[in-house]
Amino acid sequence: MIPPSPPSQPRDIHFREFVLLCACLMAMNALSIDPMLPALPAIGRDLAIPQPNDRQLIISVYFMGLGIGSLLFGVLSDRFGRKVVLGSAMAMFIASSVLCASAQSFIMMLVGRGCAGFFAGASRVITVGIIRDRFRGDAMARVMSLIFAVFMLIPVIAPSFGQAILWVAPWRWIFWVLVILASLILIWMLARMPETLAMENRTRITIAGLMATIGVVLRTRSSIGYMLASGVVMGGLIGFILSIQQIFFDVFDAATIFPIGFATIAGFMGIGSLINSRLVQRFGARRMSQTALIAFCLIAAVHMGVILMGWETLVTFMALQSLTMLTVAFTAANFSAISMEPFHKGAGVASSFQAFLTTAVSAALGSLVGRAFDGTTLPFTTGLLVYGSLSFLIVVWAERGKLFTRPNLAALRDPC
Repeated sequence: MIPPSPPSQPRDIHFREFVLLCACLMAMNALSIDPMLPALPAIGRDLAIPQPNDRQLIISVYFMGLGIGSLLFGVLSDRFGRKVVLGSAMAMFIASSVLCASAQSFIMMLVGRGCAGFFAGASRVITVGIIRDRFRGDAMARVMSLIFAVFMLIPVIAPSFGQAILWVAPWRWIFWVLVILASLILIWMLARMPETLAMENRTRITIAGLMATIGVVLRTRSSIGYMLASGVVMGGLIGFILSIQQIFFDVFDAATIFPIGFATIAGFMGIGSLINSRLVQRFGARRMSQTALIAFCLIAAVHMGVILMGWETLVTFMALQSLTMLTVAFTAANFSAISMEPFHKGAGVASSFQAFLTTAVSAALGSLVGRAFDGTTLPFTTGLLVYGSLSFLIVVWAERGKLFTRPNLAALRDPC
């Protein structure tokens, strides 16, 4: 592990608290998505949404806002510091969630969701920037995996959490509880998170400077390659989120076990993140993620075969999708760390561009999968296979055909 420079490593927060706080900051996105899934039919009825597939817009519009916001907040944090920008954006996220809780029409809901996604972009990119301020390469991949392991507890419990609220209160209370939780996380962050961006690493905001950093990202083959590969393979995950409620409710007539089923599948992603955090510094982020991506494609191919043979059941779907989520855990954190390897100064801009690109690509591709839902699991599984295969080809391009290697980070210069 390459130690960070002393000014960028504050010592007044314990490592475990740092990991837990970063996980909670990143979990704001999961808290904004997963608890809503069991409530989509009720929201659709109350807001007079005519087509079942149109309910997916409550999720996909959030992702669109997330992508746009991701492009802005990392840039601001490189200039003004991580903490003040993150705190301001979180306050606006809370206000947007209040708008969603008060929505009286579908349009008002979509506006609130788009704004919430936009401001939630800060929690994603600035958290990655904070981590990059302190760690690099495989060490960063290990920390990201630890964070994802904690973070993945949210998707495991979130649908059950949302369903529990629906048992005792209207769906609007899901948003009110989100407001309360986000407010608590904001207070914790303001009280405990130190400023991690050293003054000497802050950059002025200029169009020329922004374009220069983005130009470096575009010219750095490993960075742009892994950003694109991450966006493509995560398109399958977005398709899963958009389709999973209808798959359980409509395909398998299993609405009553949806929270448990979702928790089981998502739990495998948490297990994968924990395993990755233990092994990544031993085997390297590239070896771990590339092997997992190959496994992702093979599992998707097997799943498609099961469907075409007419053998698909709720059991086969859950088993194969759980294995798929296990492999996704090894790609998400590692792809992010690999693409950020070359950047120390300008990490916020690079993180913003990474988040924007991966979110834009995954949201667009995931929406195609969601809108293609036809009452079966075939469109979803086809999307997984196609996106996984395309992601693998992009990784091969990024590595110039040399897979399973491990770079010498001591010789890697900061391109900014």
